[in-house]
Amino acid sequence: MAEITAADVNKLRKQTGAGMMDCKKALVENDGDFEKAIDYLRKKGQKVAANRSDRDAAEGVVLSKSSADHTFGAILMINCETDFVAKNEDFVNYAKSVLDLALANKAKTSDEVLALDLNGISVKDSLIDQIGKIGEKIELGNYAFLEDAYLAAYIHPGNRLATLVSLNKVVDIAAEVGKDIAMQVAAMNPIALNQDAVEKSVIEHELELFRDVVRQEGKPENMVDKIALGKLNKFFKESTLLNQDFIKDAKQDVSAYLKSVDKDLTVSAFKRFTLS
Repeated sequence: MAEITAADVNKLRKQTGAGMMDCKKALVENDGDFEKAIDYLRKKGQKVAANRSDRDAAEGVVLSKSSADHTFGAILMINCETDFVAKNEDFVNYAKSVLDLALANKAKTSDEVLALDLNGISVKDSLIDQIGKIGEKIELGNYAFLEDAYLAAYIHPGNRLATLVSLNKVVDIAAEVGKDIAMQVAAMNPIALNQDAVEKSVIEHELELFRDVVRQEGKPENMVDKIALGKLNKFFKESTLLNQDFIKDAKQDVSAYLKSVDKDLTVSAFKRFTLS
């Protein structure tokens, strides 16, 4: 049997990120063969993944970032089972490495991210390796991208909430504006860009609720629709990004703030991921 040294164990640990005892066992079981030991650890991860497939991975890390030229941005959520793991520096760094990889390759779907090569293996296989290393269910919970003239990203302290915002043109203070709007999305949680972007099913649902409220208030039936529409407009004001009061200056809405910077400036899209 090959002699397994501390240096061998440390080398395998650096290659795989697995724990010291797991690495030692993998080398012992495979007579010091590094390639076989790596496969051994990977199979262990697959076994753990199968055993924990029905677990609830409700914790995790949410991150967003834009490319160096700010024309492409990505936002992702990598889930785990416990808050303890979510706060682990190695786990956060792993999530950051996946996000950086997605940005570098301008990935547009979760499947594209999972297929990317991360240190010699696919992201999909690297997630399984993380499961073997950590002992919890780990998965890519969500991913999205935006592409436009200027992308801005914001990550709320704690890595449980992140946003991504695209501006339709580049302005001198694009970084400041982008950050302001990304923080607006984080704080105010708009459901859509403007009223035209709100799904019809949502509008119909809200109108029906407002009609019920108006009737319960005892208003005349011939006034119900008019009052309900007024409440719907208030709903648009509070729930759509461009119509919301700007959090740094409530005397103007977001749209007015953007136009005060540049008459043609607007937000073209936004993304917001959060852990409940």
